[in-house]
Amino acid sequence: MCSTLNKRPYQKIGEQLKDQLSDGSFSVGDKLPPERDIAQRMSVSRATVRDAMIMLELDGLVEVRKGSGTYVVAIPADDHTLESNDAKNYSAESHNLSDDMGVFEMLQARQLVESHIAEFAATQVTKTDILRLEEALVQEREAIANHEDNEQGDRAFHMALANATQNSSLVDVAERLWVQRQTSQAWVVLHRRLTDIDYREKWLDEHQKILTALKRRQPKEAGLAMWQHLESVKQTLLTLSNVDDPAFDGYLFDSYSLQAN
Repeated sequence: MCSTLNKRPYQKIGEQLKDQLSDGSFSVGDKLPPERDIAQRMSVSRATVRDAMIMLELDGLVEVRKGSGTYVVAIPADDHTLESNDAKNYSAESHNLSDDMGVFEMLQARQLVESHIAEFAATQVTKTDILRLEEALVQEREAIANHEDNEQGDRAFHMALANATQNSSLVDVAERLWVQRQTSQAWVVLHRRLTDIDYREKWLDEHQKILTALKRRQPKEAGLAMWQHLESVKQTLLTLSNVDDPAFDGYLFDSYSLQAN
């Protein structure tokens, strides 16, 4: 496990919650306070608490019950084993979150990076790039129509956009963010809770808006469209995966936004 100084914010919150489980603040079967309350008490964002809860879920300590809340199913013992009838699915050897980026940290990074990639791409894009972006949209649209996972088309669109910058370093950065997403156990856990897939049509429309800005060579509009798209992704994940407050509409970046001039 990495040192406290090297831990990500959500990991620090997760460790504090583990300490509360260990010191007897909660017992197996207890329902944890709502994420909003934990966020206010610990002075962190709701998204950070969500990532911390996913960490505890992956560690076999809590269970999320859609529409009900998060319940304790295991207590960390002094010897780092678990005391719970439900701990059979836990494997410390198979999971290590010390270097795993939280889902919402990942989205924050993508929002900051990809909005600028889109802005720059609008100044460099070629006809070949436009054709590749259109092909990716067709791939997404066909997957949705066939009720299939459209992640392949989604990735193809974002990577075609990065390639449109004509800058291999930016392509490498975008690729790394996608690899982090695909290898993230936290991302897999969060997506298990998404039963309503109507959001995919909305995300496709947002991709189309980005492409339109690129065709018109409008850098500011392209950057803003990408920012708004990834904001939409974040809000969808927060809302559809929420377990204790379906009306939650908070933002990860309360004091930062991208504005078109």
